[in-house]
Amino acid sequence: MTSSSAPLTTAFAAAIVKADPSRDSDAMAAARTAIIDFLACTIAGSKDRTTAVVAKSLGADLPGDAIIVGTGRRTDPLVAAAVNGYAGHVLDYDDVHASVRGHPTTVIVPALLALAAERSFTAEAFVAAYIVGLEAMARLGLSLGSKHYENGFHATATLGPIGAAAAIAHLTGASIEETAVALGLAATQASGLRLQFGYDAKPYHAGMAARSGLLAARLAAAGFGGAPDFLDNTVGFHSAYAFGAGNPSAAVDHWGEPWQIVSPGLTLKAYPCCTAAHAVASLGEDLHREGLLPDTIESITFTYPPGADAALVVTVPTNGIEARFSPEYIFAAALIDGALRLDHFDERPVEPRLMALAERAGRRHDETAPRMSSDPKTRFVILDVARKDGTTITRRFDGLPGVTDPTEKFFNATDDSAAFADIPALVRRMQSEADLGRLIALLGQDFLQA
Repeated sequence: MTSSSAPLTTAFAAAIVKADPSRDSDAMAAARTAIIDFLACTIAGSKDRTTAVVAKSLGADLPGDAIIVGTGRRTDPLVAAAVNGYAGHVLDYDDVHASVRGHPTTVIVPALLALAAERSFTAEAFVAAYIVGLEAMARLGLSLGSKHYENGFHATATLGPIGAAAAIAHLTGASIEETAVALGLAATQASGLRLQFGYDAKPYHAGMAARSGLLAARLAAAGFGGAPDFLDNTVGFHSAYAFGAGNPSAAVDHWGEPWQIVSPGLTLKAYPCCTAAHAVASLGEDLHREGLLPDTIESITFTYPPGADAALVVTVPTNGIEARFSPEYIFAAALIDGALRLDHFDERPVEPRLMALAERAGRRHDETAPRMSSDPKTRFVILDVARKDGTTITRRFDGLPGVTDPTEKFFNATDDSAAFADIPALVRRMQSEADLGRLIALLGQDFLQA
C-alpha cells in the first residue's frame, strides 16, 4: 500500500462534502434548465433500438425500484443508471461543458435518479447534488489539461464516474474520508476511448460512467477499502491521465467561485450531433436562408484552430450515426435541408444527395491560432465557399451556438406527448421529496405507449 497525506484529495473531498450550491439562485436555475434539456434527450433516446439492446444486455429484467426512463419498467439501480446514461447520450443531443470537454449531465443525473430508488431526499437536494457533481467533473477537467482528451480519452467516460460519485457523496452526507475513498474507487473505473466515436459504444461510455460512480459511492459507504489519495499519489489520477500537462491544484482552485454551471456554463445543444460541428451547422442554415444553391458550389473549406476538430473523426460517413461526427456531411445537410433533424443521424445509410455536396468539403488548421482549450475564446471555424462562377463566400463563427431555453426542444423531442408535458414546469419549481417522486413517476411512463 502506498501511503500519502493526500492534502489535495482531502481538500477536493471536503469541497464536495461542504458545498452548498442551493444558496446560489443562478446556479440552481441553470441546473434546473440543464435537467430539462437532459430529460428531453433521455426520453427521446429511450426509444432508440440500441437502448433496448443495452437494457437487455445489462439485465433490465432484474428486480428493483429504479426507473428506466420512458419505458414503464423498473429494475436494479445499477442497471437503471447505465441504461438511462446511455439513453441520454445516444442521440448526441445532450449538453456539453467546456471545462469537462465532455457531457456531464448524462452521467450525473442518471446516477442520482437511480439512488432515488434506495434513498429518500428532496428535489432541491437532488438539484444541488447535480451541481456539485458537475463542479467536480469540471474542476478535474481543468486540472488534467488538454493532452488527456487529445491522446485519446473520452472525458465523459473518465471524469464521469468521479462526478457521479461526488454528487452522491454530497447528497448522502458522506464523511470527507468516505468521500475520498469513493472518489478513488470511481477513478479506478475511469475508462473510455475516443476511438469509439461514431459507434454505439460512445453513448455506452456515459452509461458505464453513471453506473461506476454509483457503484463507487455504494462500496465506500459499505466500508469497502480503496486508496484515499487518488489526486496526490505518485501513481494516481494525474500521473496516469494528464500526460505531463496537468495542473492538479485546479481541482480545488476557485471551487464554486463561480459555480462551473454558471460560468463558463453548459452549452445546451441546438443540433443532434457532435458539438464540434455545431458552428458549421449554424453557418449552413444561414446560407440556406440566404439562398445559396449547392449546385453552384465548387468546393468548401473549414478552417479550425489546432485541436478543434479532434472529435470530428469521420470524413466520409456511411450512416447517420457516423455522420454525427462529420462536419462535411453536417454542413451539407444544414445547407440543403435548412435544418438538422434527428432522422439525419439515425442508423440508415447517408443520403447520396447530401454526400454529393459533403464530398466537395475539406478541412485545414490555422497553425497561427491558439490551440483549442477549455477557454471558449479559442473555439472558432472559418468557412470558405468557392463557387463555380469564380466568386467566394467567407464566414466565421466564434464560440458555440446553443439554446438557452430547452422547453421547445423538450416538446419536440418527446413528440408533444401529453404524458410528459408537465415535466418542464415541474422541474423548474420542484422542491420537496413529493415533487421528486412526481417527476420520477412521470419519467417512468412508457414513451412508446404515451
